[in-house]
Amino acid sequence: MRYLFYTCCFLVVLGGSTPRAWGQAPVQPARFELAITPGNSDVSVFPLPDSSAVLLVRKDAFLSPQDSYTFHKLNTRLQERWQHSIKMETQYQQVLSGTEGNQVYVLFQSNYLPSRLLLVHLDGNRGTTRLVKIDTRVSRDLFDLKVLAGRVFVTTLVSQHVTILHINPESGEFQFLPSVYESLPAQFTFLADSVTKRAEVILTQTNGLKSRLQVKQLSPHGNLLRTEFVQTESDRNLISAQISSGDSTSRILAGTYTLRDLQYSQGLFAADLTAGVTATGARKSLRFYDFLAFKHFFDFMNPVREARLRERGARRKAAGVPMRLHYRLLMHDMLPTPQGYIMVAEVYYPRYRYDNVSGSLGLSNTRQFEGYRTTHAIACGFDKQGNLLWDNTFVLKDNWSYELAPTVRERLLPDGRLALAYIIDHKIHYKIIDRTAPAPNDLQVPVRSSLSDLKEKLSDTQQEEVLPWFGSRFLVYGYQHVRPEKGESRSVFFVNSLAFEQ
Repeated sequence: MRYLFYTCCFLVVLGGSTPRAWGQAPVQPARFELAITPGNSDVSVFPLPDSSAVLLVRKDAFLSPQDSYTFHKLNTRLQERWQHSIKMETQYQQVLSGTEGNQVYVLFQSNYLPSRLLLVHLDGNRGTTRLVKIDTRVSRDLFDLKVLAGRVFVTTLVSQHVTILHINPESGEFQFLPSVYESLPAQFTFLADSVTKRAEVILTQTNGLKSRLQVKQLSPHGNLLRTEFVQTESDRNLISAQISSGDSTSRILAGTYTLRDLQYSQGLFAADLTAGVTATGARKSLRFYDFLAFKHFFDFMNPVREARLRERGARRKAAGVPMRLHYRLLMHDMLPTPQGYIMVAEVYYPRYRYDNVSGSLGLSNTRQFEGYRTTHAIACGFDKQGNLLWDNTFVLKDNWSYELAPTVRERLLPDGRLALAYIIDHKIHYKIIDRTAPAPNDLQVPVRSSLSDLKEKLSDTQQEEVLPWFGSRFLVYGYQHVRPEKGESRSVFFVNSLAFEQ
């Protein structure tokens, strides 16, 4: 089985009214179902910016050399508009996907010869597809896919170096970009900006003692346009970063920094790349924000523990010895706002199980990886010069994952507030952030199994996910087994719209 990548309404009332930051509970006004199970199918969901959506459904073909794939186009009300089916050899497995506008791109890889790829391009407007076969002869591991101006950029590994495979779906031509070739280990961030028609590559480079960031800008054809370096003159080291999109006059680089160990973050930094550099090459606009200076970063702790930590930090600061923090952050793409940008990042840690094993050499202790736990997500607002305007936190509950991938999804609401949501055990947990205003972390609504008032019970839910859609809406989807009070139970793949109304 190939997995996808990714009660009642709890109302709190104070003084007879609901605070603006909390808003009304989200509603689920539309639903789509397919009568399939996770044992015989795979489904990928692609939200499109014109308020439509596309599903790609693979169904197992018993004793057949080909699998059946069907694209389903859904409108705003999640009503099916059309289907388009293709056949594919069973040797090909879906590995990566991406969208640009209403165009959907899905990359498949051969199970027998990993260098053989098949790219499927769906025109989400017309319902037509183009298939492009590629044999790179050298690439094996594929990590990420982005689309820019109809060109596909695939982050891949060649000879223990991270590079980019550039594909022209119209002609079938491809090349490895010589301007991006970084030896392992490497931290690598890639952004495709559809507004400026530029791609940005951010690489972390280190000599073991000091680290810096290298920012490369590429054209849609893969040509190198510029290279910049961002480094510090202090004892701080830059770990990783994201870059702003959507405004060619403003380029903000924001990310994490450390005081010693490159695994752990001490806080966030931000730099205005248009502000220039000093004579020694350092950025004039580079600013650092220690997590101890944040208002809400430690909301996941109980108040007594947080107070002790802040007191200890204040004593260390007064003595001139900063208190080192040890947090790992998974950063999301930055969101443009009228004031600047919003960065969302998830704070996580890996968990291991330690077992005592007896052998010929005696008793030994083994460590086994069990997964990642995400404790909370932070949201930070920056202006267009990189000044931190506000911060807030969404404390997560019982969130574990074997793969490191985003759990929380965000959507900027029309009134400027930020909606955050994730799903666990057919319950949608959410928080509405209004800058630094406090708000509950335990608001939740159940996933609806139908649009009617009939009582139904969800006995099993698998592969649940939330994705941002358009306006104030998200898409919620997964597999469900539904038992009504009367009649037969059903196993379905569902898609619900989730709307945060004003």
